[in-house]
Amino acid sequence: MLEEKIRERRQTLEEFAEYAEQFAREHNEPGTLGVRHLQRLASGRGPKGQPLGPVRPATARLLERILGLSIDELLAPSSAEPPDDSAAELRQMIHASRRVDGAVLGLLREQLTAIRRLDRQLGAVIAYDEVCAKTNQVGRLLTHSLPGKPREQLAALLSELHTLAGWQALDLGKTIESWQHYEQAKQAARESSTGAFEVHTAAEQAFVLLDIGETKAAVELLATARRRAESTCSRLLKSWLAAAHGEALAAHNRRDDSLRAFDTAVELLPAESSDPEGPYVVLDSIHLARWRGHALARFADPEAVDVLSTALEGLDASFTRAETALRVDLANAFAAIGEREAVKIQIDRAERLASTIGSVRQKQRIRASRAP
Repeated sequence: MLEEKIRERRQTLEEFAEYAEQFAREHNEPGTLGVRHLQRLASGRGPKGQPLGPVRPATARLLERILGLSIDELLAPSSAEPPDDSAAELRQMIHASRRVDGAVLGLLREQLTAIRRLDRQLGAVIAYDEVCAKTNQVGRLLTHSLPGKPREQLAALLSELHTLAGWQALDLGKTIESWQHYEQAKQAARESSTGAFEVHTAAEQAFVLLDIGETKAAVELLATARRRAESTCSRLLKSWLAAAHGEALAAHNRRDDSLRAFDTAVELLPAESSDPEGPYVVLDSIHLARWRGHALARFADPEAVDVLSTALEGLDASFTRAETALRVDLANAFAAIGEREAVKIQIDRAERLASTIGSVRQKQRIRASRAP
């Protein structure tokens, strides 16, 4: 009770002890009250944790005059515990999650679409913080939502957000953060009603493995993803997975297998360039050519120049990061055939773009291309 009464006065134990000493002087009270003594009285324990002995009469009188209660009342246990606000906060969050309906989900998806547009045109340096804030917002809603369709849809949305954040973090050179985002994306995907989301997030995580030189592991991960996709995923996603597998195989120096994977990707590519029910992927004939050209450039194949040049001509100008990567590939392709002036043109342009969007990943590739 003593500490509770002191809190009511909006004083700390130190402030109250100082006030008590001043009160004693002004009112001719013989009692004294230091901070350590006050702490023992408040805790009910003496030195070394021993039970508290009798309070000196002068000290008891001083406390009684200041606080207006008997010493027995002041040393009694507090009559009530501090209010627990966590239950009220939990109810508030559950009620908020219950209000997630089709309109709210539609708004959240529109916000994700807007972030994607900012990301592809201005880069992760602009959009990464925003998508991380959105993952926190949607993550809180999912954590406090109850089983049902809205929870599954929130889980799918959170998976998409973390997948985007994972790709952005990789581009910014934040490799560990990227891996963690993909892990969170997979966890959220498992709660969605569509298995394609988990397949997609696992496949994208393979690019983190490629960036740290774990090419064999990336190849195996994507092969597993393609097998899982056979009966559960759309043709669009299966085409994307084949192309991603082709890139990993190229990194692992398996030329023939890589090119076969790209041929399969072309065969699977549907006329529709999007799947409203599944995970978001960007894939059409231009992007497939860009990926194939990247693989050909790895093998110093002269055909890479024509494939990449054609892809560059057809690429949507808003895909700034994709253009940056394509120009680095094209520089490498020109280097393989000894076209030094063309290499310089592409590297200079790629460097300007990489600086504009803050792409650490592409800057590293550019430095590697400049190396003798």
